[in-house]
Amino acid sequence: MTTTTLAVLVPLLPFLGAAAGLLLGRTTPGFVRPLAVLPTLTAFALAILVAVRQGGGRSIDAATELTPTGSVPIELALHIDGFAALVAVLVGLVATCVQIYSTGYLRDDPRYPSYAALVSLFTSAMLLVVYSGDLMVLLVGWEIMGICSYFLVGHYWETPEARAASIKAFLVTKLGDVPFLIGIFALAMDAGSFRITTVLGAVASGGLDHPTLIALLLLAGVAGKSAQFPLHTWLPDAMAGPTPVSALIHAATMVAAGVYFIARLLPVFAASSAALLVMAVMAAVTMLGSGLAALAQDDIKRVLAYSTIGQLGYMTGALAVGDRGAAVFHLLSHGAFKALLFLAAGVIIHAAGTNSLAATSRMKGLRDRVPDAYWTMTVALLALAAIPPFSGFFTKEAVLGAAEHVATGHAEGIPGAAGWIVLVTGLLTALLTGAYAMRLWLRAFHGRGADAPDHGKQPLAMNAVLWLLAVPSLAFGLAAGPLSDWFDGRDLTPTLTTSVLGTGLALVGGLVTYGAWKHTTALAARVPMGAVAAHPEGDAAHVEAEAIASHAPAYGDVAAAPDPADPGRLLLGPLHRHAAVGFHLDALYTTLFVRPVQAGASLVRFLDREVVETYVHGAGAVPRLLGAAVRRAQTGNVQTYVSALLAGTVVLTVAVVLVATGA
Repeated sequence: MTTTTLAVLVPLLPFLGAAAGLLLGRTTPGFVRPLAVLPTLTAFALAILVAVRQGGGRSIDAATELTPTGSVPIELALHIDGFAALVAVLVGLVATCVQIYSTGYLRDDPRYPSYAALVSLFTSAMLLVVYSGDLMVLLVGWEIMGICSYFLVGHYWETPEARAASIKAFLVTKLGDVPFLIGIFALAMDAGSFRITTVLGAVASGGLDHPTLIALLLLAGVAGKSAQFPLHTWLPDAMAGPTPVSALIHAATMVAAGVYFIARLLPVFAASSAALLVMAVMAAVTMLGSGLAALAQDDIKRVLAYSTIGQLGYMTGALAVGDRGAAVFHLLSHGAFKALLFLAAGVIIHAAGTNSLAATSRMKGLRDRVPDAYWTMTVALLALAAIPPFSGFFTKEAVLGAAEHVATGHAEGIPGAAGWIVLVTGLLTALLTGAYAMRLWLRAFHGRGADAPDHGKQPLAMNAVLWLLAVPSLAFGLAAGPLSDWFDGRDLTPTLTTSVLGTGLALVGGLVTYGAWKHTTALAARVPMGAVAAHPEGDAAHVEAEAIASHAPAYGDVAAAPDPADPGRLLLGPLHRHAAVGFHLDALYTTLFVRPVQAGASLVRFLDREVVETYVHGAGAVPRLLGAAVRRAQTGNVQTYVSALLAGTVVLTVAVVLVATGA
């Protein structure tokens, strides 16, 4: 079988699995889990085979015209280089792990068949984005992911939080997709084709007439899809969806699609220094803001959500300094350890019956109840904090090394200011990352108070997936050398300066947070502790849905009130209350955009009901009144008609006589 045929099967198999799952899920429930897992697992195996055959060498290109357009043709094209091959493997790995994990996590969920089918469709769409060699076909996968995320985030549609989060995610990403679509059309018009290879050829020959405008339009769509400032606000709220959805959407697929798109078309962005500077500033604000916000969150999944935003900021920063190898390298390691963090969080939520770190900080012995989640999450948090020798150290240092290379003037065509912006903010974010990673670990697993509830071991499917993802979280960074051909031959070895600074700042952040935790825990020991609430019954999905619906952790109002044991509150001081609500960006957007739109809609409704409908009703009332008057004359009495005829005749005769006399 040719490599091209294998590549076509990679996105096709999950699509067929989704279609079969939707058609057969309710009528033949015994086929639901095999239809969810096997097509995705097979696609993962084929993606590995494609990557091996591609070998980091010459890209695999194939195309056939999809439909004649009369101007710029649309082609069903493949363009698989080393980056595409590796990202497809990551997507297949995480999607397979999520499907296996979900068989245990949502084992009693009545909507599991539709959930599993949507996850398969989502996976197929992301693989289409990864392999596509035509921008319009890529856009199809891009939009399918958006609609799938709407349904998956809103899986618990009974809760207002899930409904609001799904709508918000859809609308914010669509807000970015509008200029993104315009940018794609403008790019195709300048290049004369939607084919990625043709576009890159046009850029190399200086064929773009409006590189800055096109790059900024495309960047708006990337900001929405990859949750970058200022279109990042949908991602923390999207945590209202099931935890496996968070692992899929917010680790390796949808949020990574924007970063991957820029890496795919980096020469387009590099053609404009202004666009690179805008990208660097966007990445800097995203990294710092999300790091501060993560340090102030109480919901364990919202901590991870803001962490995801910050790590995507690192990738965007690497692209801003023109190094797509470092960006995709970090994308790959982040996809593994962040998926592990979310899935381990799901185990914690099931065991503790709450999303709240304030609640778990008052549970003694939780780490003994969930040893698999404890050890694997420890590995993932060390990778997140970029502590050597875990994978995050190598990939984050590749980003910082690329920024240092540009900042010190060793790169041509890239603004030195972009290098300094990314380098400084990246180092500061390393400090914040070490702090919030330590805070999460301490408050999730080292609580003090009543014994944590014991509900037995988690399903094997859930725990096995954690250990599988722990392997790349620990060792993927060591693959930088063997996989260098897949990264354009780029040397991704950490540099001494940024390694010492980055690791040192991460350790400082962690140690300072540990000291603050010891201090706040001693103070909180004087506060009477609440009793552990009853653990909700059911599978992990029901527990999570119950936690979302209740708006409260297992300790009632403990987390709602200021938590004296929270080291984040001590470290941030007065900034804590602002960081906890995302620096009021939602409130700002509500004031600037939502309320004016609602006011405009109210005005239109008033005009429609009170003005337009008044005229419509009036236009109907006049004929109705005339008809009523005429109806009164139609009595059916012949004598009345004759009398009226004679009366009319007399009136006409008198009128004629008067007229004749006057004449």
